[in-house]
Amino acid sequence: MSIFDYIAANRQRFLDEWASLIRIPSVSCEKEHKPDMHRCAERWCELLLDAGCQRAEVMPASTAEGNPFVFAEYKPAVPACTVLVYSHYDVMPVAPLEQWESDPWEPSIRNGRLYARGADDDKGQAMIQAKAFEYMVHEGLMNCHVKFIFEGEEEIGSPSLAAFLEQHKDLLSCDIILVSDTSMIGKDTPSLTVGLRGLAYWQIEVQGPNRDLHSGHFGGAVRNPINALTQMLAQVVDNEGRIIIPHFYDDVLPIPDEERKMIAQIPFDLEAYKRAIDVPDVFGEQGYSTLERNSCRPSFDICGIWGGYTGEGSKTVLPSKAFAKVSCRLVANQDHEKISHLFADYMQQLAPSGVRVKVTPMHGGQGYLCPIDLPAYRAAEKGFELAFGKRPLAARRGGSIPIIAEFERVLGVKTILMGFGLEQNAIHSPNESMDLDVWEKGVVAVTEFYKQIAANLIAKIRL
Repeated sequence: MSIFDYIAANRQRFLDEWASLIRIPSVSCEKEHKPDMHRCAERWCELLLDAGCQRAEVMPASTAEGNPFVFAEYKPAVPACTVLVYSHYDVMPVAPLEQWESDPWEPSIRNGRLYARGADDDKGQAMIQAKAFEYMVHEGLMNCHVKFIFEGEEEIGSPSLAAFLEQHKDLLSCDIILVSDTSMIGKDTPSLTVGLRGLAYWQIEVQGPNRDLHSGHFGGAVRNPINALTQMLAQVVDNEGRIIIPHFYDDVLPIPDEERKMIAQIPFDLEAYKRAIDVPDVFGEQGYSTLERNSCRPSFDICGIWGGYTGEGSKTVLPSKAFAKVSCRLVANQDHEKISHLFADYMQQLAPSGVRVKVTPMHGGQGYLCPIDLPAYRAAEKGFELAFGKRPLAARRGGSIPIIAEFERVLGVKTILMGFGLEQNAIHSPNESMDLDVWEKGVVAVTEFYKQIAANLIAKIRL
């Protein structure tokens, strides 16, 4: 039976099983849903066993507070290679509930879309993986050793994942990792995510006098912490959009010519982009397009700044303290800890006399880059071609998924990001949805990935 016939014959069952997951409100950031996390993990075990796994179990996190993991596997007699499928079963809260057009925990199909919390992120995309796997096993076509690892803490930063990887390296050993938790450029412009930016984030505190002072009595005689902070931050990015922290660009790799050509093919209307966010012009590092700047190049942003009097009316005060929260999006090969130290040192160098500066690193993560000549990438590319009728573009994304770099660090393998989300799916927002046509094409694409990867007996897949 072809994959197209298999989907047609099992479409309602697929929807019912998908719905059984969605009805479990597995919100990881809300303590009252702790029992739901376990219920959802157990339900995934049932579904993966039904799909053809020979083993599936709920495994505890390393701490009592952590949510459990789901591990499952299928091993043929002579596996061509080992694929580890990663996903997460936790979801975001549904608030504000009044903005939902239907019950977020009861799937609703409208205009070819399934609406519910987790419809896309990530229960919908995880079901793409499960059903492609099911078809391959059912038809006797699966020649790969497939392992599944699903976590319940991705939406809160995956605090238990690193320890779990370290403790179970042998269990999770593989040749390639497959993830469906990203998006495409568009339904008519399929794409594979090949890069994610890393992140470094700090809070800065500038301390001046030991109390707020009268600006008439002390203004002009004592350095103002807000003035000092803004003067320091103004020296991080120059007028051409280049970050001027010493040695910041030492490890930044150039964008390959082939990739720049692919980026140039992405449909992009600069004027519409500016209208959508209501800005008169764009700004960024000279020599790069807007799409290159927001995905392939690093950036620096002041995320928040405060201090002094901000209430109603006026208060002539010279504040005692000033604060800012700032972040850098980093690119592959930049180490977030190294950048964190460089930034903190630079702030101290810029600190003027009369104030004390404290820089506190808050969190960070590594970027990720997948070579587009990797055999597993080529297999995924063939899958998209079959499903969507055209070769997918290789696209980097400006956001960060630190766990991808963590997989590479601990397990020593690359990750293929076969994501099928669309911007209009509104993940994390009210009325999250999944395009059902794209969902079915996703099942076709992943099925073809397995066929391609097994047929070519990918022996050079490791780093």
